[in-house]
Amino acid sequence: MLKRDFLTLHDLDPIEVPPLFARAAALKAARRRGVVETTLRGRVLGMIFEKASTRTRVSFEVGMYELGGHAIFLSAVGSQIARGEPIQDTARVLGGYCHGIVIRTFGQHRAETLARYAPVPVINGLTDLHHPCQVLADLFTVAERLGRHIASVRYAWIGDGNNMANSWINAAALLGLDLVLACPVGFDPDAGILAAARALQQKTGRGSLRLVREPREAADGADVISTDVWASMGQEAEAEARKTAFAGYCVDSPLLARAAPGAIVLHCLPAHRGEEIEAAVLDGPQSAVWQQAENRLHVQKAVLELILARSPAPAP
Repeated sequence: MLKRDFLTLHDLDPIEVPPLFARAAALKAARRRGVVETTLRGRVLGMIFEKASTRTRVSFEVGMYELGGHAIFLSAVGSQIARGEPIQDTARVLGGYCHGIVIRTFGQHRAETLARYAPVPVINGLTDLHHPCQVLADLFTVAERLGRHIASVRYAWIGDGNNMANSWINAAALLGLDLVLACPVGFDPDAGILAAARALQQKTGRGSLRLVREPREAADGADVISTDVWASMGQEAEAEARKTAFAGYCVDSPLLARAAPGAIVLHCLPAHRGEEIEAAVLDGPQSAVWQQAENRLHVQKAVLELILARSPAPAP
């Protein structure tokens, strides 16, 4: 049996998304009823975290536990990775112990190398280029909160062209979404990802993608407004310069007022109130942020089932 990796959103087939979301909804409902699932009983998930984490780590660990499996956390500092062990060696070793591996790291090449050498599936828990698990949870939240098909919704991204912006672009291409991104000059999303997404949308005739400089243009009539911190992990030294570059990009009440009636706001957290998002918006009635954060658990449980339930056993 061939293993299956989940490194970008394009590792999913579009037809898999509706049943994945249906399973996430069922798992969420079962959890609230106190129903115990054991679909991953006996399965072990290795977790390599070279970047700090709250939501990703806890949601994967809780998810494995609640599905009857077990998760083993490895930080860079507490493992041989910090002493320079090649990622391909780590991949081979963990592949002999675990049924799957999650990696949260800096360069996308680290995740790709791990997947190339690991005999078991690898899931991207975040890289500088992609964050596929987060955007799946975001889209599930949109469907849950708005009660509409995700392709009938107009999306806006306000802020840095970071890994989340790239993942939203992938979603727009894969699922035929209408997406407008507002990014300052010099902070655009990955050019290759954007070009590939536009080509796919042109081929399928579904969805649209626009990159603009004015946040109000992106927010006008949007059903969903998403944002993220202006300086991601590893960019802390640029924080002050980025505050200047991103002046006017705060998702505040006047900007939200330009959106469609009943629009919701998303933020993958952690948030800096008063910088990329106004406190009144983050904590306000149109914020779906806390629902979005919880949904990381339910959607990732569905992803774990999809990727690990039929994964090969660790090889000797």
